[in-house]
Amino acid sequence: MILRPLSFALRAVIGVFLALGSTNVWAAASKPEVEAQFQQWLANDLWPEAKAKGVSKAAFDQAFSGVTLNFDLPDLVIPGEKAQTPQKQVQTEFGSPGKYFSEKTVNNVTSGGTVRAGQYARILKAVEAKYGVSGEIVLAIWGRESGYRSVKIPYNAFAVLGTKAFMATRKDMFREELVAALEIVQNGYISAGSMKSSWAGALGQPQFMPTSYLEHAVDFDGDGKRDIWNSVPDTLGSIAHYLAQYGWQRGRDWGYEVNVPQSVSCSLEGPDQGKSFAAWQKLGIARVNGQPFPSSETKQEGFLLMPAGRHGPAFIVTKNFYVLKEYNMSDLYALFIGHVSDRIAHGATGFTAGWGDVGGLNRSDIASLQRALEKKGYDSGGADGFPGFKTRRSIGDWQAKQGKAPTCFPDKDIVTAIR
Repeated sequence: MILRPLSFALRAVIGVFLALGSTNVWAAASKPEVEAQFQQWLANDLWPEAKAKGVSKAAFDQAFSGVTLNFDLPDLVIPGEKAQTPQKQVQTEFGSPGKYFSEKTVNNVTSGGTVRAGQYARILKAVEAKYGVSGEIVLAIWGRESGYRSVKIPYNAFAVLGTKAFMATRKDMFREELVAALEIVQNGYISAGSMKSSWAGALGQPQFMPTSYLEHAVDFDGDGKRDIWNSVPDTLGSIAHYLAQYGWQRGRDWGYEVNVPQSVSCSLEGPDQGKSFAAWQKLGIARVNGQPFPSSETKQEGFLLMPAGRHGPAFIVTKNFYVLKEYNMSDLYALFIGHVSDRIAHGATGFTAGWGDVGGLNRSDIASLQRALEKKGYDSGGADGFPGFKTRRSIGDWQAKQGKAPTCFPDKDIVTAIR
């Protein structure tokens, strides 16, 4: 299992968890007692597994020298006890998708990428030649993940991963990542003291989890190290290698903003409902800039993307869009990367279509809607509180059956009606 890197927007969620207050969670046992259990766990439980993976005692001890539990991390549960629900509950609001594309954020990543496109032109050209991924895409990811190295990555990775592997709600997953981090040190890719991570354990400028690092990180500058913390060539090469390994198609763009006539239902959205670009054109779908789709795409498969349903811009995307989602499983993240890459490459401006004033629902409202849709026989993609493409098109299908014009996005009236 590989945990995908998280974007700035997702990292901000930590604030919600910390705001709930963690002091009550630790009332049942003292921190020194839990710390003693952790040290015993390292010696008696984790070390045998690490040894079986080829990690030396010297590397193991180096990794955990001076490491203690970080009780400020979210989603922690004392071993042997059930997670306690904080007394103060906060309903997370799902806002308009347009908020993800604030001009300040988009402009910052774009301007930073434009400068670095010239600064690292030779490296980016070499990266694209080897992996087939355009330099603008690589730059957009670098900027989104770590602000082109401006965002501090302050945590000791072994303190974060050790804490989460010992007592997180998903400790089995973090245990796998922790062992992978030990393998990184054992292989000499970087010293334990230099392995800095985010609060979630993501490493370096591309924000790879350790398992992703082992699989995707590359030594692009040829110095014998895969240094995604300090080396720009290694960072850029590793991002491109990641995408290439997930099937990036050389020479294809990520997608195109389009106009979708009312005669074409928004419920046709999704990666499992692809049509050739020629077929989409026959339905009346055309690019918003008036230019034709590239002739090379005519027989290729494209997919309808309407992240806000009829309340926002629409796109025909290629398979490369879904490769971007392998980096972060969010339509909005992948769209952000594609959009910024266009701005860096062509000086493009914002989307032609505006984002409607939708949102304002609690995630619990959307989750309730998703469960109601499932009871009616629709596949909403699970009740996670996020209106993904399965939820959006299910809403559109339900609206059509009620004789309503499909909008394919939740609002308060829809939530009430479907319940």
